[in-house]
Amino acid sequence: MSSSQTPTLQSRRALYVGGLDPAVTQSMQTVETTIRAAFLPFGPIQSIEIPMDYAAGTHKGFAFIEYVDGDDAAEAIYNMDGAELFGKTLTVNIAQAERTNLGSNKAVWSTEEWFKEQSGMKEDEERKEQEKGKELDASLLKEKPLTAGI
Repeated sequence: MSSSQTPTLQSRRALYVGGLDPAVTQSMQTVETTIRAAFLPFGPIQSIEIPMDYAAGTHKGFAFIEYVDGDDAAEAIYNMDGAELFGKTLTVNIAQAERTNLGSNKAVWSTEEWFKEQSGMKEDEERKEQEKGKELDASLLKEKPLTAGI
């Protein structure tokens, strides 16, 4: 796979920029212009993505920048990691693909089983299953009476 076909977040050209000041949020165009101006000295920028918090109407405080060349991205990390922008210290590093570990990010109360255990429903269900099993056993015994050796 050539570097031009590598997914953005797995390439050495994509950067995570954290610690963006909320004061930069007059408009999305202002935010992107500010970030572009701060990072353009290190090389041509291919794209800038700024995740939004739509409920609050602001950005989430971080952005992703993709450079055309990986060496430019490395230079940006060297120069901008720990630098200040609008009085806030930036964290700049290689962007990582989102990693989801099944179950590790899931709250215990998000499973149906947890609710059943907490409310006692699980015990009720187990008791009902046992009763059904006893009823089934009883009905089988009624159908096939035990006979003494004939």
